[in-house]
Amino acid sequence: MKAEFKYAFLNGVLIRGPVFAIIFVMNAVFIAFSSAGLLPFAAHVTVVSLGGVAVAVMLVANIIGDVSIVRCIYGSPDAYLQALTPAPRWKSFCAGLITMTLMDFITMAVVIGSVTWLSLNFANSIVSADAWNMAMRAIDEYPSYFAAAIRGLSLIVPGYLLVLSIILLCVTAKRSVFYRMPAPGLLAFLLACLCFYAVSLSQLLLAPFGSVDRYGIFIIMSLGSNMIFPAYFLLLLLEAVTLFVITSKLMEKRMNI
Repeated sequence: MKAEFKYAFLNGVLIRGPVFAIIFVMNAVFIAFSSAGLLPFAAHVTVVSLGGVAVAVMLVANIIGDVSIVRCIYGSPDAYLQALTPAPRWKSFCAGLITMTLMDFITMAVVIGSVTWLSLNFANSIVSADAWNMAMRAIDEYPSYFAAAIRGLSLIVPGYLLVLSIILLCVTAKRSVFYRMPAPGLLAFLLACLCFYAVSLSQLLLAPFGSVDRYGIFIIMSLGSNMIFPAYFLLLLLEAVTLFVITSKLMEKRMNI
């Protein structure tokens, strides 16, 4: 698995690595000047605006980096080399999936955290009250809302893994099961729609833990109950693992690389 993670990392960092390095250094300089109170009002507005733009730039770089990893798994010549090795294909798939998730979350957490820091410092410069102390007091006064927000954020990781698993399942099906059929791209899109609808229906399994809301043909569970968070987390993780196993089985079949 070490080699699979190495190649997945090298393919993923090729684009997003330099972009993240530039944004990280830029935000570090901005935070240092902002914390020292060396930025005038106009400069502070510009810095916060650039921080928001950096979030969008990092998002685009992450998408390009993820596409590069997917091309490494399914496209030539890297996929040819992996197919010729005795190692099972699920190892490269697992390495790519985990690498994409870690890179996306680490880079976005750093960039979003930086712009949040800059925004709070900017708020300190334009209001008489201390924005940091106000934020801490709000957390102390409303701990249940803060705890619910943290639990909600904890669902992002398995949810993101699930979305990536659905996308990679459809790509694998397009190149293995559907490639001899007419309009394989359309079939893969319909498979994606079916997967998302099945994920929506599966939330009915959580009915004993919370209330069920319906939006058209989709089912959404209310996150008002504390008991639903661990159950929701396990359900999303179980669905991601199930799709991972199915995709791994399809990758062992003949694929149109």
